[in-house]
Amino acid sequence: MDLGLRDHVCLVTGSTAGIGLATVNLLRAEGAIVVSTGRSGGDVQADLSRAGEPERVVRETEEMHGRIDVLVNNVGGTDIRKLEELTEADWQSSFELNLMTAIRATQAALPGMRARGAGTLVNVSSTAAKRPSTSMPDYSVMKAAMLSFSRLVADLYAKDGVRCNAVTPGPTATGAWLGEGGLADQQGNRDEVLAKVGAGRPLGRLAEPEEIAAVIAFLCSPRSSYVTGAAWSADGGTVPIII
Repeated sequence: MDLGLRDHVCLVTGSTAGIGLATVNLLRAEGAIVVSTGRSGGDVQADLSRAGEPERVVRETEEMHGRIDVLVNNVGGTDIRKLEELTEADWQSSFELNLMTAIRATQAALPGMRARGAGTLVNVSSTAAKRPSTSMPDYSVMKAAMLSFSRLVADLYAKDGVRCNAVTPGPTATGAWLGEGGLADQQGNRDEVLAKVGAGRPLGRLAEPEEIAAVIAFLCSPRSSYVTGAAWSADGGTVPIII
């Protein structure tokens, strides 16, 4: 299916590996003009957890390509931690990485989108936003806040032609889980942990990054033109629909 993204200018944050990189590759395959970012590479190198950096990346993208049609806020990360062990500094660090990166980039991109009367934002949240993970307490709270922020932006700027949606992935086969010292290693024997985590999904496995990227790309595209203010689960059936 042609998603209608040819020549759309897309900025994808946190996009040198994992879900972000898979999203970049898919959007480029659809003919989009894509700017990638990361701490150690990408088209624009930046540590987006630092104040001023999201704004700089947005500004440089607009200078290079004249506009931003699509913004995907994908930056995020966590470690396995207990609630009672988290310090105030831990909470602040998670706030800057998992929430403020998206807020700052969105606030920087909105004026241009509103002036053109068109724009699309996709925020990568987590299934932990809907059902908090007891081993990722700060991450769960920040990703839940991202869902609220997404809905707020959708409500405020729909009249300006701007859509905003969120995606809530479950555990995904990226370096965050599979890498040395990653989330699996932090919980014990890697193979045993990954088997247990996979078995905890109705589909019986972790997601592949490309499967999450496919949902993101659809929400970026004109094919989803009547979708805004939504939080799309891509978690293998982990969090049930409440009716």
